[in-house]
Amino acid sequence: MSQDLVRTTPEAVGIPAAAVSAFVAAVQEKVGGLHSFMLLRHGQVAAEGWWAPYTPDRPHMLFSLSKSFASTAVGLAVSEGLLSVDDPVSKFFPEEMPPQISRNLAAMTVHHLLSMNTGHHTDASEATFKRMDYLLAKRFLRIPVKHKPGSWFVYNTAATYMLSAIVHRLTGMPIVQYLQPRLFDPLGIAAPVWESDPLGVNMGGFGLNLKTEDIARFGQMLLQKGRWGDRQLVPAAWVERATSYHSDNSIHGGSSEWTQGYGYQFWLCRHGAYRGDGAFGQYCLVMPEQDAVLAITSGIADMQAPLDAVWDHLLPAMAPEALPANAPANMALNETLAALHIAPATGDGSSPLAKAVSGKRYAIDKNAARVQSLRLTFEPAGATLTVRDGKGTHRVHAGDRAWVEGVTTLDIDTRRGRDRVERPVLASCAWTAPDTYILKFCMVTTPFVPTMTLHFDGDAVTATFARDVSLDPAGAMEFVGRAE
Repeated sequence: MSQDLVRTTPEAVGIPAAAVSAFVAAVQEKVGGLHSFMLLRHGQVAAEGWWAPYTPDRPHMLFSLSKSFASTAVGLAVSEGLLSVDDPVSKFFPEEMPPQISRNLAAMTVHHLLSMNTGHHTDASEATFKRMDYLLAKRFLRIPVKHKPGSWFVYNTAATYMLSAIVHRLTGMPIVQYLQPRLFDPLGIAAPVWESDPLGVNMGGFGLNLKTEDIARFGQMLLQKGRWGDRQLVPAAWVERATSYHSDNSIHGGSSEWTQGYGYQFWLCRHGAYRGDGAFGQYCLVMPEQDAVLAITSGIADMQAPLDAVWDHLLPAMAPEALPANAPANMALNETLAALHIAPATGDGSSPLAKAVSGKRYAIDKNAARVQSLRLTFEPAGATLTVRDGKGTHRVHAGDRAWVEGVTTLDIDTRRGRDRVERPVLASCAWTAPDTYILKFCMVTTPFVPTMTLHFDGDAVTATFARDVSLDPAGAMEFVGRAE
C-alpha cells in the first residue's frame, strides 16, 4: 500500500494555527518571505503556502539540497552490494588517477566523500568545475590532499559529484534514473530534471529540481526511517547512518546551524533535528523528536533566519496531543496563506518619455556579460524587453504593474558559460520616475527575482541589473548604451 499526504488543521496534529501564523510573520519580517513551505506532523500536512507567483505545481531549483538525494542513491547502491563506504575512491577511477598517488589520496574512501572529510584543505569545486568537460573526475583526483582524510572537514560540492560518478559507473546510468524506480516512483515524484556533465553524470551536489511536496515526501520518508506506506524504500540503517554525526564542522565557525556536525550529505541541527539544505534557502528539515517535517523553497541570503523562526515559533508550540479546534485562528491563518505574494513592480503606468524610447534600439558598450543591445517596446498593458548578447536574442514580456507569465531564454541569473535555456518567467514593469523604468522578473523555477532599471537621458540609457541573491560575488551590473 502506498502512502499519501492527508491535509488537516494544525490543531489536529497538536500545533496551534497561531504558531504557524507567527512563523510566517517572522520570515516575512526577517527575510521578506519565502517561496513556499509545507509543514507535516504525524505524516499529515498541517499547513502549506506559496508566495505568488510561485505555485505548488512547479519544480524549484534545490541547489545543495540535491546532495541529500545523492547520498540516498549511494545508500541504495550499498544496500544492493555494489560498493561499500570503506572502498577507496581510487578503486573506481583507475584511468583518472595521477601518475604519483599520495598517501592521503590513496586513503580517501567513499565515507570521506559522504562526510565532506576528503582531506582537501579548501573546497575542491572551483578547480574541478572550472570547465564543464569530460575531465571533472580527473581534475578532482589531481588536487593536493593536504590532510589525512577524516581529519579536516571542508564543504566540498565536488566530492558529491564524485559520489554521483561512482554510482553512475557501477549502475551504468545517472543517479536520477537509478533513483526513479527505487525512490521517486514510490514517493509519487514525477521524473525530475537533474543537471549533468557532458558525460551524462548528474552533478550530484546541485542541479536537482523538485516541487515543494516532493521535498516534504522525501523528508517524511526519512522521518519514517526509510519506509513509505508498506515498503521499505531505503534501509533504516542507512537513514540512521546518513543522518548521524560524522564530521566536526565547527572548526570553521559560522552561525549555529552550520556548526552542529555533518552526516552523510546532511547537516545536523539543534533540537535533535537534521536537514538537507541548498543555497538561498532550500530546506528539508526533519524533526524526529516532534515527528515533524518542514519543506521550504526560497530566495534568501540569510539562511539562518528561517531556522530561527522554526525554533522560536513552531517547535515550542508542538503539543504531544491534538489541540481543541480553533476556527478563528484557522481562518486568520488561511487568510494569511492565501494572501502570500511577491510584489510586482510598482510605480506609474506612463511617462512623457514612453513614446520617444519605445522600440528604439540601444547599442551597449562592451561589458563582461556580453550584452550587445537592448530595446524596450511599449504595449497597451506592459512592455517587451529585447536583449541581444553572445548567445542570441532574448525577449521578456512584462505586465504593467502586474505579473504576466511567459518564457524567456534571457539568462537572468547571469552565470557565464551556461547553455541557452528557455525558462518560465513572470515579469512586471513600471515607471518609477519620468526618466526611469523598472522591470522585475520572477523566475518561478529558480530562487531568482532580479530587477532591471533603465535610466534614460537623451539618446543614452543606463541599464542596471540587480540580483536579489546570487552565487556570483559581484554586485549589480551596469550597462551603458546609446540609441542607434
